[in-house]
Amino acid sequence: MKGIILAGGTGSRLYPMTLSVSKQLLPIYDKPMIYYPLSTLIKCGIREILIISTRDDLSIFQRLLGDGSQWGCKFQYEAQDYPKGLADAFIIGEKFIGKSNVTLILGDNFFYGGNFEKEILSRKDLNGGFIFALRVSKPKRYGVIEFDDNFNAVGIEEKPKNPKSSYVVPGIYCYDHTVVSKAKTLNFSDRGELEITDINKAFLNESSLEVKVLNEDTVWLDTGTVDSLMNANQFVETLQQRKGILVGSPELSAFQNNLITKETLSLLVESMTESKYGEFLKLNS
Repeated sequence: MKGIILAGGTGSRLYPMTLSVSKQLLPIYDKPMIYYPLSTLIKCGIREILIISTRDDLSIFQRLLGDGSQWGCKFQYEAQDYPKGLADAFIIGEKFIGKSNVTLILGDNFFYGGNFEKEILSRKDLNGGFIFALRVSKPKRYGVIEFDDNFNAVGIEEKPKNPKSSYVVPGIYCYDHTVVSKAKTLNFSDRGELEITDINKAFLNESSLEVKVLNEDTVWLDTGTVDSLMNANQFVETLQQRKGILVGSPELSAFQNNLITKETLSLLVESMTESKYGEFLKLNS
């Protein structure tokens, strides 16, 4: 399984903060936003990761993340010249994906708790598509899943005016390599985008889309608005300050998944001992 982080877009919902910096480089408490989806992929056992961003921001991500070897990973980078929708990530990443299965995670999505990482780990040999469903209070802002009486997914609709359920698709998606050819056949939506919902519909129409309902204790935040960004900051601060639990750490995730040794982790900790992040990393290592 390979991974893709889509870290593009204009970040217009966060203007003026994002007029001069990528949204995914903004801090969530003590670390850059992109550290959180990156750590999620590493926890899912994914080592080969493609980061997609704007041409202007790509070099900054490269300077921040490097080639991934410090965390036992392999990173590649590709530019998205302008936002074309989430499904465009698979067209951009065609060469990277090859014949592998792939997990796409959105660069502004924050996950904590639940069991979704184990679910992805168990689907390395996936045939078809695999997505999650999570119940929310305002489903019309997302892709909404319709279920039958036996709780089988029978339809998906993007940002409907009248949602047919309160279950939505959070920003992490797993597919086999046929996702590339499916993405290439998509037409642009009325919003002018290649919709990830249309990818999911394509797999659903083939009866090859599995939908897993996440536990109610799963925390999912789309940090692309000022309010949600503040909520994420407060949530991480609470976990780390009150409970001493470090979240969103590529170093710790890599160590816990046996991608780096204790000695390597110690060296990484030593390079950051004067920062608050370094303090939490040392406490948790």
